[in-house]
Amino acid sequence: MPISTGRLTLKASRFTLMTSYVGNTNRFLSAFFVLLFCAPLSFAQTDHSHGSGRAIEFPDVNGFLSLTCDFHMHSVFSDGDVWPNTRVQEAQKDNLDCIAVTEHLEYLPHKADVPVPDRNRAFDIAVNTAKNSDLIVIRGSEITRALPFGHANTIFITDANPLVTEEATDAYAEAQRQGGFTFMNHPNWTAQRKDGIARLEEMNITLIEKGQIQGIEVVNDITYSDEALEIALKHNLAIIGTSDIHSLIDWQFDVPGGGHRPVTIVFAKERTQEGIKEALLARRTVAWYQNTLIGRLEHVMPLVEASLSITSAAYQGDTSILDIRIENKSESDFTLNNVSDFRFHDRADLVVIPAHHSIQVLVKTGPRVPEIELSFEVLNVVTAPGQHPNFKMKATI
Repeated sequence: MPISTGRLTLKASRFTLMTSYVGNTNRFLSAFFVLLFCAPLSFAQTDHSHGSGRAIEFPDVNGFLSLTCDFHMHSVFSDGDVWPNTRVQEAQKDNLDCIAVTEHLEYLPHKADVPVPDRNRAFDIAVNTAKNSDLIVIRGSEITRALPFGHANTIFITDANPLVTEEATDAYAEAQRQGGFTFMNHPNWTAQRKDGIARLEEMNITLIEKGQIQGIEVVNDITYSDEALEIALKHNLAIIGTSDIHSLIDWQFDVPGGGHRPVTIVFAKERTQEGIKEALLARRTVAWYQNTLIGRLEHVMPLVEASLSITSAAYQGDTSILDIRIENKSESDFTLNNVSDFRFHDRADLVVIPAHHSIQVLVKTGPRVPEIELSFEVLNVVTAPGQHPNFKMKATI
């Protein structure tokens, strides 16, 4: 008989005591040792967690690899709280494909304790820590200026030191000369935009026209910006989502409680720095933030289609109630609103499919049909401010 205490389940029948015990003391010791040595072996998981622990995993789409990347983070070599190797270890726990430790060029509050004569030092430590793993570490820096420039990250550069310039325009030009991919950071940051509304200054537009700004953070840390998404769509900028982490990923995003860091999903032809850069230049990106996918329709919908599918469909007995099972192969929960011609038998129109799980849905078809097509509005996918795409799933019965 199983012995249950909340999440702990012990199957006493699995254990056989090899010695006969006589008396209350021996029976007590017998039970004690069974509990002590065997209890940790069978914990029943009753709460929802993502499919492979905390690993962030999305299916590949249309011949492209879906690579998870965080292009904005800090260590003690600028204003972060940890050593660069911690950034690597966190990324490895999250199963990321690529990171960039992007220290501020102009803001070094720890320099009395951690001098930074070489602005490449954080990268050197990070790449050395990751050398025996699959994690790709790319070189980057944060150009830290007041408006009208604001902050920007440049990645894929070859040397951070020449970017330390008196004039901001020289830093952007140097990043471009080195082949850097540069994107605007947190354009909705209330330290610079008291209303939290992202907008471009004339200088930003000039940098975009010169090809010296190629992306924009639609997601930064714990904020999302509709206005930044509008800017990305209007000016053909890559849609970027980053953690901008300074403390610990687990603390900031409550990973133990089921949260996740924001990432940029890059659809790359190959799992290399060159493949990631080519995808960024082609704008093949989607940001993932709080179980919401943000991206252009042509990029985000193939990911939805690769993630969701009907795996079985059969009528219940002699009824016209169709029992279907919908599977989610991605790391993101999906929230679907039924907009098809059919109504459900076991729920209202709202359907939530947890990450790496499948759910049962009962559909009232009226007369029995040989095949079915269900239409949903995908509420946790944003393709433009206030716009959620429709998605159809078909099944043969």
